[in-house]
Amino acid sequence: MFLRSVTLLKEKITNYNMYPFTVPAIKGMDTINFDNQVTFFVGENGSGKSTLLEAIAYQCGFNTAGGGRNNAHDIDASHAALGDYIRLSWLPKVTQGFFLRAESFYHFASHLDQLAKDDPSFNYQGYGGRSLHQQSHGESFLSLFLNRFGGKSIYLLDEPEAALSPARQLAFLRIIHQLVSSRNTQFIIATHSPILLGYPTANILSFDSSSIESIKYEDTEHYQISKGFLNRTERFLEDLFRDDE
Repeated sequence: MFLRSVTLLKEKITNYNMYPFTVPAIKGMDTINFDNQVTFFVGENGSGKSTLLEAIAYQCGFNTAGGGRNNAHDIDASHAALGDYIRLSWLPKVTQGFFLRAESFYHFASHLDQLAKDDPSFNYQGYGGRSLHQQSHGESFLSLFLNRFGGKSIYLLDEPEAALSPARQLAFLRIIHQLVSSRNTQFIIATHSPILLGYPTANILSFDSSSIESIKYEDTEHYQISKGFLNRTERFLEDLFRDDE
């Protein structure tokens, strides 16, 4: 691992009634240690996982609108509210990597197209050799993972499954495994996908309480609900719709 820990700088907080310190998991945060090359953040929407991931990207010097250190573009709501309130501990520090925001990936693709217009020598190297807008959503994500990812880097991914079919989520797991096997790559991923969460040996951190805690894969709500639905679909739906009858 390169990033060893993230610490909340509580001495800098002057108002706990201000976002993001109103989020229970963020308010109760102290230090999170990373002892695995692959770490997942899980929790309900609004639980703080994306907020912390964005803050880490900010401290890494990555564009919080999505991209690496050299991608200068902006979108609304890309300010890292927590960014100035955390400290990262490295061993060793790396400067290469990428922050993926699934919700703003369209804007990142448009940013690359603008670079191509401004510079005829820009040939989409690192992105499959052609505009991401000329590929399907899922294809463009995999093009990024296959061509842009590699080397001594840290990758921060916010809901990468948003554009990936189940089969492509499995393909992405293979990409993660290939990169992690080189021991030069670290992933921190916020996700709702029970497929991605199944990556072996990964550490899963839950944001669903007043403290951020490690949780087993089989104990995640994502696994339990998916397994329950697939094992007894009819009964599951009967229970779900009972109050509507």
